Amino acid sequence: MAIEYREWRDGDDLALLEIWGGPETAQARQFRSALAPSSNGTGGLPWRRCIVAEDVIDGVGIPVAAGVVYEAALHPERLWSYIEVARDHRRAGIGATLLAMLRREAANAPSGVAKLRAKVEPATPGAAFAGAAGLAPIQRSRLVVVQPGALKLPVFPDTDHGGRPVSGENAGSDVVMDLATGSVELTDVVGRYYTAIHDWDSPGVLSVGQVQKLFLDELTGAHGAIVLRAQPESAFGQGVAPSKKGRIRAFAVSYAAPATPDAADAGEGLGGQDAAAPGAPTDVFVGHDPALAADDAAEAVRDMLSLTAYQHPVMLELDDSMAALRAAVEPLLDSGKARLAAAETLVVSD
Repeated sequence: MAIEYREWRDGDDLALLEIWGGPETAQARQFRSALAPSSNGTGGLPWRRCIVAEDVIDGVGIPVAAGVVYEAALHPERLWSYIEVARDHRRAGIGATLLAMLRREAANAPSGVAKLRAKVEPATPGAAFAGAAGLAPIQRSRLVVVQPGALKLPVFPDTDHGGRPVSGENAGSDVVMDLATGSVELTDVVGRYYTAIHDWDSPGVLSVGQVQKLFLDELTGAHGAIVLRAQPESAFGQGVAPSKKGRIRAFAVSYAAPATPDAADAGEGLGGQDAAAPGAPTDVFVGHDPALAADDAAEAVRDMLSLTAYQHPVMLELDDSMAALRAAVEPLLDSGKARLAAAETLVVSD
């Protein structure tokens, strides 16, 4: 076996697909699309280095492996990396050689960032390779389906904050509200929440436009949002209707199904499921104002999740850094009222 290494060329994707076959993991499905020609970070393209390993037989090189390292505008403190080797060429040092070559390229990244990260599924060849290469887990992510009615609905007061009685249908109407996904107020809390739960791998400073593009505009599939507000208070005391709404404590953004199965894996944001299928869970992003105290945040998220999953199943991404959401969801996993929708994902890094 004579292995030679070169830069990625057009057509390598099709040649490798013939050798590799279908993706073994969700991470392979996502990151195969990152294998592309190298770029110096100009013309709107991210800096990228992509290397192919060929098995040369009778003077003809057959692509059998590839690796890529690239910068990302989101989470700029590390470089994304991905390596895949054909099954019948593994354990021959090809992956290790590709990684060493990518590390040399990363040392010259224009951002000055050289630390690598990758996504792997536990107990897979990719996870074993990452561990042997010195990449350790820095985050765990799970995709969880919560069954309808898994949590009891919150009980709201039977009077509004002007002291007037309200019917059962209207109870809570001053704290539970629909909100347009284009709302600046919603965008602000979503951006602050995302930043707070990624203190282990900072996304950098997110502008309003970036938050909208990542989570809330039409291209993300976002098609609705509800918020749970703090009880509004009147500046004139009890018995006088408040003039302002309470601040947002928790939110839930729902997403439509992607146009194709791969659409959910194409970007950094959350992808939906096939909402047209009977009983299919709705993809939701649930979070809270990061300024809330831990107990208040846990209560707000639990109440929001109970409202969101009252009649229909929902699917959400649960990272270990999401303390309030874990407090609500992990007991449901233990009791069978929620289930994992896919294998866990580990983010590993130097």
